[in-house]
Amino acid sequence: MFRLIGKYIKPYIIGIIACLTLLFVQAQMNLTLPDCLSDIVNNGIQNAGIVESYPKYLSEQAYDFIYANSTQKDVLEESYHSINKEQATAQQLKKYPLLEKETIYYVVDEQKAETIDFSYASFMLPFLEAIQQKDTTTLEQMMPKEYVDGLLSHISSSSTLLEIEQQLPSALKTKMEEKLRQFTSDQEGASVQAMMAKFIQKEYQQIGVDTKQIQQSYILHSGFQMLKISLIGGIAAILVALLAARIAAGISKDLRNDVFCKVQSFSNQEYNQFSTSSLITRNTNDIQQIQTVIVMIIRIIIYAPLLGIGALFKVFATQAQMSWIVGSVLVILLFVVIFLFFIVMPKFKKAQTLLDRLNLVTREFLNGLSVVRAFRNETYEEEKFDKVNRDITSLTLFINRTMSLMMPLMMFIMNGVALLIIWIGGHHISNGTMQIGDMMAFIQYTMQIIMAFLMISMVSIMLPRAAVSFIRVKDVLLYQNQILDKDQVEAFVEEATSIRFDHVSFAYPNAAEYVLQDISFEVKENETLAFIGSTGSGKSTLVQLIPRFYDVSEGAIYINGKNIKDLAQEELKNQIGYVPQKAVLFSGTIASNLKFGKEDASIEDMKQACEIAQAQEFIEQKPKGYEEEIAQGGSNVSGGQKQRLAIARALIKQPKILIFDDSFSALDYKTDARLRRNLQQVQNQHPTTILIVAQRIRSIVHADRIIVLDNGKIVGTGTHKELMKNCSVYQEIAYSQLSKEELEHE
Repeated sequence: MFRLIGKYIKPYIIGIIACLTLLFVQAQMNLTLPDCLSDIVNNGIQNAGIVESYPKYLSEQAYDFIYANSTQKDVLEESYHSINKEQATAQQLKKYPLLEKETIYYVVDEQKAETIDFSYASFMLPFLEAIQQKDTTTLEQMMPKEYVDGLLSHISSSSTLLEIEQQLPSALKTKMEEKLRQFTSDQEGASVQAMMAKFIQKEYQQIGVDTKQIQQSYILHSGFQMLKISLIGGIAAILVALLAARIAAGISKDLRNDVFCKVQSFSNQEYNQFSTSSLITRNTNDIQQIQTVIVMIIRIIIYAPLLGIGALFKVFATQAQMSWIVGSVLVILLFVVIFLFFIVMPKFKKAQTLLDRLNLVTREFLNGLSVVRAFRNETYEEEKFDKVNRDITSLTLFINRTMSLMMPLMMFIMNGVALLIIWIGGHHISNGTMQIGDMMAFIQYTMQIIMAFLMISMVSIMLPRAAVSFIRVKDVLLYQNQILDKDQVEAFVEEATSIRFDHVSFAYPNAAEYVLQDISFEVKENETLAFIGSTGSGKSTLVQLIPRFYDVSEGAIYINGKNIKDLAQEELKNQIGYVPQKAVLFSGTIASNLKFGKEDASIEDMKQACEIAQAQEFIEQKPKGYEEEIAQGGSNVSGGQKQRLAIARALIKQPKILIFDDSFSALDYKTDARLRRNLQQVQNQHPTTILIVAQRIRSIVHADRIIVLDNGKIVGTGTHKELMKNCSVYQEIAYSQLSKEELEHE
């Protein structure tokens, strides 16, 4: 089976690789979007667009404080240069109003500045500024109230921040340093960054830097980045959809073509293993199911794991403390999907079987519509169709109702998970261990994981139905033909057309009894051999063995002294003109139907064949002649006209062997007689061996030899006169059709 799958995938391998690449790009873009949103909320909104771990500008007070407490004084001096009022230009004075009062410092070496630890300054300076400004509210949030009153009482508001720090009681200073160490060790990097950003933002505002412009620029830049990522992801998704549709349609086209060709290669023996309605369903509905699932496999089954695994990695890498939520949800989802899967899966196979049954009932009704109307059995047929229709409707409703439960359940789980994340994340935000943007990103990643699982689950439910469809199509494609050419076939000798049956017996597959038993005879070149017998005596089966519609069960058939099993089937059938018992015409024109026998037939060839078959007269009466349209199944011509066109189609080949399988039954006696005379003229012009199966004595009375069959055995052989003397079965058939005088006249 895998080899068969590989055969149909191989021509589209480049497209599949392109889809995989695009799916990876699409997944990567979708996984990047939550991070971008988190950055906008955390850095753009909360941190005012400040993402650096160092300030680009520092006031003199802040610089002095940092310098006094830094162990990297040399690096600090190399990283920042100072500028005062005397050194500043008019533009700088306007841009940085603080220059009027004190010196400011600006970064000159960003790489070195990144190595400086500003965490102590960002933690202590807000505290010292609150002391300087006598901000009791802020101080009470940072230390017990009894410390605040005593601290403010002996510190002057005119003191610099460095002076205030130096005046702090050593116990309080030690306590603040411990608090800082605990904060930086317990908190995530994003929280420390938020603390740094507040410090940097306040420094910028004091100096006169436009922090709103920094924030706006960051948000706009991040927004455009998100737009670009979304655009790339959207283009990738569109291209994947287009490629997936083309690949699925191409594979379906190849499957339909191969199934059609395989059915064409079936002999009657293989064809009987499958019902017509089932073959139609397999080549239409089943392949359509496969096409739909191929699209889903490419667009969802491949994409969903990429998205889900990527989102899981993001969750565990960034917010491991809440990853248990995702694990719990996946267990619940898995339980729901497995439960639904085992309920629905057995129903899909039954649905396909019922669809076959529905097609069968519909086809039988349409084919036998005239019979139904003639016997006024419309009510019975309606009831039969209604029963099948109700069965398939009931089953489909059950499947759809069961499947419809999945979406509300999934939405309930998704919304419940979102609430749980917000509730737990809210506590983390309150404790300072998470930022709002991180929580929003976590929600999005969790939703991506759930959606990936949901997508796989939805497709997994559909896979069993597609698997059933694929098995049904595979059964046709891999069905081993019973009638095959040998590896080494013999050449066909065209100038000789003798046929010999050598002790031939035949039974249909799985049948208990033989239809033909020990049949032996020989028909020579240019001879007309006829077969007659009661209904079910095996006449049609016998002539169908010659073109190998069936293979003999015992014995052998020889043409020109060669076993037909040693000849190529194509060559064998090229030498035979076969007119079936039930004349079949195809939709098209009269000319297109005649050219089934000879593709390059000229108008003269068609006229000659139709004159022999007694079809020329009614064709000429048609407004368009040979270009007259033939409806499906030849429903716009009479039974006799259909038979004459079928005979002309066989004659136009100018075959060496002509087989008429009860092909004159719809002809009147006059037309039958003229046709038989014309066939004798054909034999005079071109050596042709003719075999005729007939029910009517008149159709075979002038044959060179007649074989009488009864219950699958030969009970008489000879001419009409000989059989009338020595074959009771033939006599019985003859007297049941004609009077004694008519027989003597014949």
